[in-house]
This record gives sequence, structure tokens and C-alpha cells, in this order.
Amino acid sequence: MGWKIFFSFVFILVTIGLLAIYWFIPFGTNEFVTKSTNSNFSLTNSSLQFYENMRFPTSQISYKINDCSLQKKDDMKRAFEILSENTILRFYETSSDEEIIVSCDDKTKIEGGLFIAGEGGPTNVTVAGKYNIITHGKILLIRQSPCPSPNIALHELLHVLGFDHSINEKNVMYPVTDCDQTIGEDVISLIDELYSLPSYSDLEIENATAIMHGNYLDTNISIRNNGFIDAGESKIIIYANGKIIKTIDLEKMPVGRGRVISLTNIWLKTRNVNQLKFVLEGEFSELDEVNNMIVLELKEK
Repeated sequence: MGWKIFFSFVFILVTIGLLAIYWFIPFGTNEFVTKSTNSNFSLTNSSLQFYENMRFPTSQISYKINDCSLQKKDDMKRAFEILSENTILRFYETSSDEEIIVSCDDKTKIEGGLFIAGEGGPTNVTVAGKYNIITHGKILLIRQSPCPSPNIALHELLHVLGFDHSINEKNVMYPVTDCDQTIGEDVISLIDELYSLPSYSDLEIENATAIMHGNYLDTNISIRNNGFIDAGESKIIIYANGKIIKTIDLEKMPVGRGRVISLTNIWLKTRNVNQLKFVLEGEFSELDEVNNMIVLELKEK
């Protein structure tokens, strides 16, 4: 009888030991692969600009004019008014924290035998996914416009908005100024297209990878804000077979910035995980919420 009790006790110990080894020591490795999701957002690219899809964060753009004569200041303000009348853009004057700074120079500049009438362009551009976000621009008016329309100021303002020179002599973006030049309809259409999009942030899970060693999960998650404005606080929720296994709080994320989150040895109750889902959640509006989720499924062996 004593031997039976002894062997039963040994059997129980061995069983407990094997279960502990099964649950807590990783023998096999399971890899997960992405289940693709389609974005519901797209934008037409254009070669009219220095880079594709250049725009300021919002359609309300501030400016400040420094040290300009009354005539040049009037030319610049009329240029702002003309673009406001023909597009969805709106410009407003401010005394500080301006997005566009305008200054003037009375000195004649010559390049390649031609008088330079003005200089303008973006001074700070942030790449955010499919967009190039202009945060600051500068205009230098060297000569005032001899035309009824402020073509020089318009030319430089469109440079600040990201537009390159045109080969059409009748276009205001032609390198040599003429009083008969006008703003191209294609420029107006592209401005309206670019700025018709709401000024939202766009947190995106760009990539996620995961491997399971027994009951332990290792994962890497890449996140970026590819929107027009900074994103507020958010969180990532990780699901395994539809059940929440981990929640990660994220701080505010500026435009164009991203981060990689690496997690190791997350212990799960089961080894039979067929699907992992990563979901971004935040209490703010976004350009595209489809890219807030990535689903990984168990790789077939």
C-alpha cells in the first residue's frame, strides 16, 4: 500500500512539473504575418509643386509684413486677397508666431542678366506620409509690381505655398514677370483639392510584427503621425484571439514624428493564438481611421 502511495505522489509531481514546463518554457516558435487592410483615403499627386502634396496645416494661414514701403505692403495684401477670393485659403495678419514672414529690399539684384523681382519659398517642411507639411515660409519683395495686378507678390506667395515655376509665359508662375500673366486654373484647383481635407492628425500603425515562443509573445509596433496637426494622447490595445492582452498609453505625437514600441515576453494563457490585432484609439478626429488597426494571422507552416 505504501508503494502505491509513493508512486502516486511521484506521478503527481511529474505531472505538475511537465505542465509547468509546457506553460512556462517556450519550445516551439510561431510567427505571425500581416492581414492587409485598405485605406479609404487617397489624394492625386501633381508635378506643379516642388514636392508632391505640399500644404500648410490649415487653410487659415497667418502672415506678418516687416519693413516694407506702403506700395509693396499694399501689393502683398492684395496678393493675399486675390488668393482668398479664388481659393478656399484665408490669410490673416498677426503680430507674432506668423507662418509667412514678408520683408522688403530696395536693392537691385541681377542674376543671369535678369532683374530679380522677389524671392519666396517654404523655410520649414515636415514629411508626413503622403504629405509635405509647410509650417513656415518667407517672402522677400525686391521690386514692386509695375502691373495693375500684384503679380510679383502673387508669384512669391505661390512659391511659399509650394508651387514651382511654369513653362507657360502667360502663367503668373513663369520665371519672368509680365502684366498679362494670370494664375493657372490648375494651381487654383490643386489648392482647393489639397486644403479641402480637414485639418486633422492621422496616427497610423505603419507596421507590426509578432513571434510567439510557447506562451510568450514578442512584438514590435511602428506608429507615426502622418496628418496635418499634432495628435493628442492615445493608446494601443493588443488583442489575441479577440481578447485584450495589453494596453499601452501613448503621449502626444507631433506631425511627422513616430515611435517604435518593442515588447518581449508577454505571457499568454494559451499557445493556440491564431490572430493578433493591434488597435490605436484616441479621443480626436483623424484623416483616416482605417490605418488605426493591423491584424496579424498565424503563418502557415
